[in-house]
Amino acid sequence: MKKMPLYTAGFAVLLSIIAIYFAKSSSELVYVDVNKLITGYSKTKVAKAEFDKKAALMKANVDSLISNWQNELKNYEKERTSLSPKELKLKQELLSNKQQQINGYQEAIQKKIQEEDKKVTQTVINDINDYIKEYGKDHNYKIIFGASGGGNIMYADESTDLTEEVLKGLNAEYDEK
Repeated sequence: MKKMPLYTAGFAVLLSIIAIYFAKSSSELVYVDVNKLITGYSKTKVAKAEFDKKAALMKANVDSLISNWQNELKNYEKERTSLSPKELKLKQELLSNKQQQINGYQEAIQKKIQEEDKKVTQTVINDINDYIKEYGKDHNYKIIFGASGGGNIMYADESTDLTEEVLKGLNAEYDEK
């Protein structure tokens, strides 16, 4: 009977340790809003501006080719009546071949623009992921979830949202480079 209070006290201490562990563990589960990080990251803005400039140049080249082809087509329409049947057929084939080449080039440019966009986006995402990994280690978080508005985190207390804090650090690190 004398040992009963001792067991009770030991049990209470054990329960307290378990409660503290779980309270600490739950605070180690945090999240960031991925969309906010991507749009707020300074590198995203710089990379997008560079990409937009490249894409505009590629599209301008395609537009120039199309414009030249349309001018040739107009000239063909004007001189069509003065051409012999053989010349007419040859000119039509040339215009048709040129149109096919332009269409192929245009498709290739569109594909290249999409690939470049994907590459730029992936580079930004890799930077963010690398930063978050280091941030999590430095701050002893067990898990940092990424919320993207797609339903993977339906609710979280605002105190577990690290988005602004991570974004400040991410931009500060980028600005140093």
